[in-house]
Amino acid sequence: MTVLVIDYSMGNLGSVKRAFEECGADVFVSENPQDLKTAERFVLPGVGSFRDGMSHLKQAGWVDEIKKAVSEGIPMLGICLGMQLLAEKGYEGGETEGLGLIPGETVRLTPDQKETKIPHVGWNEVHTTQDCPLLNGVPNGTDFYFVHSFQLVPQNQDHAAASTPYCGSFVSVVAEGRTFGVQFHPEKSGKPGFTVIKNFLTA
Repeated sequence: MTVLVIDYSMGNLGSVKRAFEECGADVFVSENPQDLKTAERFVLPGVGSFRDGMSHLKQAGWVDEIKKAVSEGIPMLGICLGMQLLAEKGYEGGETEGLGLIPGETVRLTPDQKETKIPHVGWNEVHTTQDCPLLNGVPNGTDFYFVHSFQLVPQNQDHAAASTPYCGSFVSVVAEGRTFGVQFHPEKSGKPGFTVIKNFLTA
């Protein structure tokens, strides 16, 4: 299974690459959008702001190639910022057009209590809200590792596959066909995270 990890200068690529390799994938990290033509699956990781993420993707020529690959049915996984960039628009760093693969917007988490801290950092539960191949074999309420201040709010709840109880509740897994996004970091979430990665490799 050949997996391309997109290098757009916005993610911890080493840990993502190692995690996928440990799950049995043949992984290569690339700065060249044309390499998507040779990938069986691809991953959009990410740490940083929505505006910077989209700026880097556009400058490197990734946007059209990502959309083309998705239209051809190549499975995609967005991780953290990579999930947020799936939205139609985001507001981190100013209103910015996203990839538009999941209808909705990426907005800042809103504390529901005075003691609620932003960013949301640490382990928290993921509760399945509808069937999703990424979560096969993952018990409902399993903890995963999060680091983020923004959330993707899908326009259509059919795209929301799981939620997490923080700032009330936010969507922590999205899915549209073979395009998936996880707000947590599976590469930093131990055995459950590896289960999610293995599920993506067979989705």
